Amino acid sequence: MSQPGPATATDALAKYEPVIGLEVHAQLLTATKIFCGCSTRFGAPPNANVCPVCLGLPGALPVTNRRALELAIKAALALHLNLRPMSRFARKNYFYPDLAKGYQISQYELPLAEHGWLEIETCGAKKRIGITRLHLEEDAGKSMHEGFPESATKSYIDFNRCGTPLVEIVSEPDLHSPVDAYTYLNTLKQVLLYTEVSDCNMEEGSLRCDANVSVRPRGTEKFGQKVEVKNLNSFRYLQRALEYEIRRQIETLESGGRIEQETRLWNVAGGRTEQMRSKEFAHDYRYFPEPDLRPVEVTPAMKEKIRGEMPELPDARRARFVSQYRLSAYDAGVLTDLRALADYFEAAVKAGAAPKTAANWISTELLRRLNDSGEKVARSPVTPEGLAELLAEIESGRITTAIGKKVIAGMFESGRSAAEIIAKEGLATLNDSGAIERAAREIIQKNQDQVAKFRAGNEGVFQFFVGQVMRATRGQADPQAVNDTLRRLLA
Repeated sequence: MSQPGPATATDALAKYEPVIGLEVHAQLLTATKIFCGCSTRFGAPPNANVCPVCLGLPGALPVTNRRALELAIKAALALHLNLRPMSRFARKNYFYPDLAKGYQISQYELPLAEHGWLEIETCGAKKRIGITRLHLEEDAGKSMHEGFPESATKSYIDFNRCGTPLVEIVSEPDLHSPVDAYTYLNTLKQVLLYTEVSDCNMEEGSLRCDANVSVRPRGTEKFGQKVEVKNLNSFRYLQRALEYEIRRQIETLESGGRIEQETRLWNVAGGRTEQMRSKEFAHDYRYFPEPDLRPVEVTPAMKEKIRGEMPELPDARRARFVSQYRLSAYDAGVLTDLRALADYFEAAVKAGAAPKTAANWISTELLRRLNDSGEKVARSPVTPEGLAELLAEIESGRITTAIGKKVIAGMFESGRSAAEIIAKEGLATLNDSGAIERAAREIIQKNQDQVAKFRAGNEGVFQFFVGQVMRATRGQADPQAVNDTLRRLLA
């Protein structure tokens, strides 16, 4: 596709409105598959976690995994969906090499839940995105091709993933920009992680997304011809693929062409979508009720039991952090991004840390070290109680803030307590007025040109002297004592 010029692209985008719907598949966080006892562990040798049920051998009968159903119900409740008291599995018939049975067990006309919503925030505005349905289904296996796509000569099938439990979450076509779609997917992922429904590991295929995208003249209600885009295995690729596909469709319409109903793949290396197959006619999957499985019943007691196990969801927790702890909306957003981080913060506050101070240290010093080391919050060498102890040392004046940053580095590297590091390395605040004055006089003597500037009225030079004295005392001098001493000597 040729790239339109800047003015042309801007004018064309102003004429058309993108319409986007997302189909998200999330692997449920169960130990075994949805209809058999095979392990769902990722990384096992090829075809190690298989049995007659997931291979579809004659006479093998499926049995629904109760834990998978409970997790799907939890996801439905978190997304404000209406749960059906009775839903039903169906056979979705199609041929593909990694589909052992020749059909997929899914849900069709009677899905587990329907008509929900998810609220997102983009560009400072909140939007409610409708969710059409959530249903349970089994995953297919995995095909691998040597030399694909240029000169594929051999193909291999790994059935380990075949039969792993999925929920498919289908949005309404309420998304109108790639940014909306990116934010929706990120918000959905956060909800699934908070509820521990899925680990959402896109690298391992636990979270996958397909997009249906079309464009229409702004102000019209009729949808344009939609195109399905697959192979969106990262949030960044989703946004880039949608940006490209929207431009491609607009350029096609502006040049007098028409959009074909088709499935396209995102070519990461080429930065473009490419045709995978035509969908001129809807595929007839010949759905019919699965004869080997009972209908799925969700009783009021089951629903209320799972509702009682629901954690506080991200939006509610953010609002509470602002009201209860008097945090800024930004700080509350950072701390509630991950459930484990929000738990860490509240544990530190419970251990005695001031909320605002704890928020600052967690969002800067702790997160930086966790990101650099690749360590997860739950495995942080600095415990919430340890952080509270460190902040108490700073608050009491035993150490300075600058020394506190050195101490937390030592805690992270060694796992030792703040008190132990301070005592062993002699990091306690220097309150010896004589030592501070000697350091100050030496700095003043060596920087007479700066002294002249200060005495001529350049107040900004004062911080130079403070910094030099703190450096000379290895950051251990009491900051107020340094300020007072320098003011007296420079007067």
